[in-house]
Amino acid sequence: MPSGRIDSLAAVLAAIRGSDGMTQPLLTQQVGLGRSVIAARIAELESAGLVTRAGVGPSSGGRAPRLLRLRTEAGLVIGVAIGATGMELGLADLSGRILESAAEPIDIADGPEVVLTRVEEVVDGMLARAGEGQPVWGVGIGVPGPVEFSTGLPVAPPIMPGWDGYRIRERFSRRYNAPTWVDNDVNLLALGELRGNPAADETTDLLYVKIGTGIGAGLVSGGRLHRGANGCAGDIGHVLVAEAENVTCRCGNDGCLEAVAGGAALVREGRRLAKNGGSQAMLETLSTTGTLTSADIARAAANGDAAARALLARAGRLVGTTLATLVSFYNPALVVLGGGVVSAGDYVLAAIRETVYRRSLPLATRTLRIEPSSSLHAGLSGAVHLTLDELFAPPRLEQWLPYSTPVGHPDLAGTTV
Repeated sequence: MPSGRIDSLAAVLAAIRGSDGMTQPLLTQQVGLGRSVIAARIAELESAGLVTRAGVGPSSGGRAPRLLRLRTEAGLVIGVAIGATGMELGLADLSGRILESAAEPIDIADGPEVVLTRVEEVVDGMLARAGEGQPVWGVGIGVPGPVEFSTGLPVAPPIMPGWDGYRIRERFSRRYNAPTWVDNDVNLLALGELRGNPAADETTDLLYVKIGTGIGAGLVSGGRLHRGANGCAGDIGHVLVAEAENVTCRCGNDGCLEAVAGGAALVREGRRLAKNGGSQAMLETLSTTGTLTSADIARAAANGDAAARALLARAGRLVGTTLATLVSFYNPALVVLGGGVVSAGDYVLAAIRETVYRRSLPLATRTLRIEPSSSLHAGLSGAVHLTLDELFAPPRLEQWLPYSTPVGHPDLAGTTV
């Protein structure tokens, strides 16, 4: 197909996907193409089974126009958000609406065979419950490490032993006969927040910062995810900070932010304080359960433990100092904070806010909002929307749209990512 035709098809489809009900006159105004071109593109999308007519829209005189909507029920998308210690996965329709989801604890260090086999077991159960006649159109997967997006390969991920170069994309493409995309988990969190946060819109410059076992950031510029040249933009957990110069990070370098402010670092320091008599509350937890988590530290802080409060505030200040540099450099409109350490209590969030506003350029913070994540399912939502965005992008439409069947099930077996 000529590229102009595909581009206009993609534009019409995107406008319909982004609305609850679109009319042909509104499409003409919004997309900026002539009525005859719009009509031809609608006819082609209807023939492919992607678009259907449902009800009528408001009339400006004469016959009321028919409403157009995406045939969301024509297929399913699999979304998988894998973190260091847990995962969320589910099925969605073609609008991105989550139909079924599940969350489980996992250990990413168990390796790809153990973790991905469990992913497949859960997904297969969901597909069985969805019933026959529900084809999978695409799969989106997030993992907690650097990913070369063009190939879908994890590249030397610090907290993912055994995953380096593992062909996740090929494994899932074969199993579900559908194109698969793999990305860093924080990129998917940023995308999920962009689509689900009322404070964000399609033109927002957004920075999502996850503070969990590791620390990372996802960048959205003008409503589009920014991955950088090789897919590792936003990997702030391994920037050098002076306070960590004598601490060795799991990546092998000394002085990384993650080594002194990530969840594992907090737990390590909390255990030290407990054993040295610096925190009675953390000592009691460690003695009773044999373990200590960032949630335990937050609970101790909430109950008045001074050492726990100081530990969380220090982590917040360290992250805030690095984040202040990014705010001055990138000038986002919205910074969203997520991850287990942030959700564990207010002390980290308060310290980050105070540090960013104090150390960033005044103009960069004039209208800046710094908020905790508003979504419990941002990673899963991001995995789904990544898949839909890629599936309906012009290069992909050009591959499979000519071979679609009238019932709207594209032949995806031969497509490439």
